[in-house]
This record gives sequence, C-alpha cells and structure tokens, in this order.
Amino acid sequence: MTGARLLVRSESGRTSSSTSINRARRVRPERLAAYVLVAPSVLVIVGLRLWPLLLGVNFSFTGDGDRDGLAVGLDNYAELLRDPVFRIALRNVGLLVLLLPVAVAIPGLLATFLYLRVPGARLYRAVYFFPAVLSPVIVGSIFTLLLAYDGPVNAALKTVGLEPVDWLGDPGVAMFTVAAVHIWATFGMALVVFLAGFATLDSTLIDAARTDGAALRQVIWHVIVPGLSRTIQFVFVTTMIGMLTSMFGLLYVMTSGGPGGATYLPEYYIWIQQGQMNRPALASAASTVLFLVMLVVGLAQIALLRKATRED
Repeated sequence: MTGARLLVRSESGRTSSSTSINRARRVRPERLAAYVLVAPSVLVIVGLRLWPLLLGVNFSFTGDGDRDGLAVGLDNYAELLRDPVFRIALRNVGLLVLLLPVAVAIPGLLATFLYLRVPGARLYRAVYFFPAVLSPVIVGSIFTLLLAYDGPVNAALKTVGLEPVDWLGDPGVAMFTVAAVHIWATFGMALVVFLAGFATLDSTLIDAARTDGAALRQVIWHVIVPGLSRTIQFVFVTTMIGMLTSMFGLLYVMTSGGPGGATYLPEYYIWIQQGQMNRPALASAASTVLFLVMLVVGLAQIALLRKATRED
C-alpha cells in the first residue's frame, strides 16, 4: 500500500509539473505577442521623442556663436534666469496653470449636460466640436479682426454704454485674451474625451441619486466626478500640454509676443531664439526648462486630483 501511495504521488507530481510546463508554453507566445504589438510604438517614442529630448538636454550645456560646440556648463540656464522676457514667459506659464481648471471645467460641464440629454444635444455636440477642426492660424485671424480696437466686439460694448477695451494691445489683458481664444478653439476635443468617459459611467448611480432627491450639483460632485476621476486626470494633463505647447499659432498671428513681450510663452521664446537669434543652445536650455515645468505641474496635478477624488 505504501509503495502504491508513493507511486500515485510521484505520478501526480509529474502530472502537475507537466501541466505547469504546458501552461507556461501556452502563456509565453501570448506574452511575446503582446511585446511584439507594443514594440513599434515604444520604438517610435524612444526614437522620435526620448532620444531627441536627451540630445537637446545635452546640447543645452554647449555654447552659441564663438563658443559653438564648447561645453559651457550652466551658463545658458543662468542667462535664461537673467532674461526678463523669459521670466515673463514663465510668469505666463503660471497664469495658464491657474486658468487650467476653467479650461477643464467648461468641456466637463458641457459634456455633463449633453450626457443628461438636454434638448438639442446632438446639434450642440457638433457645434461645440467645430472649433477644434479649425487651424490656429484661422482662429487667430478671425479673433484678431473681432477683437481689434475698432472691431465688432468693442462696437457692441459701445452700444451698451461700456468703454472699448484694447484686447490685444493692453499688457494686462492680452494674455488673458489669447488664453480665452485658445480655450474656445480646443475645448471640443476635451468634450469628446469626457463623453467617452461618460460611456463607462454606471448610469444607475445617477438614477439612484436623482431618486434620493440629490440636486444637480450634488450629482456632479458626488457621483460624476469620482466616476470620471481617471478621465479628469487625463484631460487635465493633455489640456495643460496643449496650453503650454500648442499656442504658438495664436501668439504669432494675434500678438507676435507683444505688447512688450507680455504674451510670450516658452515655446514662442524658443522659436525666437532658434529661428531669429540663431542661438540653438539657448533654445535647447529653454526647451529643457519647459519640459521640467510640464513634468512637475503634471505630476502635481495627478497627485492633487487623486486626493480630491479619494482614489487610492
């Protein structure tokens, strides 16, 4: 009997080991297929994003002009800190970060109303997305005409007894104007992302909240916001990247960085240094600073949003 038990145990051990080997053989091709499918995207990101980024960081420690190709340490970064125009550009980055919740709240609220099936939802969805298909140059040209000192907007203000505003010539107003135009031109894409997030939201939770007598504000804050926490994080980060790296067309057409450099952003400063001043090393240093600012702000946003939505 003892020998038979040992034989059964040995046979069962062999069977289990062979089964695990067979499972491993079946799993390995699946894992390999996953890596193969992801590899092209990884190679593109590494080859066209990370590697040029590293080259740019390395280039930022070299000189321009007579010192072209020579190592200069942190001289370019010290010059950036001394440059008043670059300090204005960083100040405008802080302004855009403060305006970021507004840029996210607008498409979020509109997507909420569309999800709740307000009358004319399909028409509104098309109208809201329309600005996103326009070129920044076209948008900038249109609003330059509308916001001119003798343009239609100021004419409308005069009809109601208000003083005209120099929307693009007042240093205290111009940056807010360009930021508002950018938000108008790009919120349609964030709206689509929010609508996609609503498709994954459990509608029974909203119905239950309404049944319990919750107001719309309570439904949004206690049901929709926690349910769309990951979508909100994604929209915050992508909107921030768009505001810091995709406003060049508007700035070039509407203000050209003026008045007096009041609407400079790091991306416009980089273009000036690279294209007009022929200082590629200084432009690389400014690009590195912009990348670090975006990285810090993005990570801080994700951390704050996770805490706000109580996501573990």
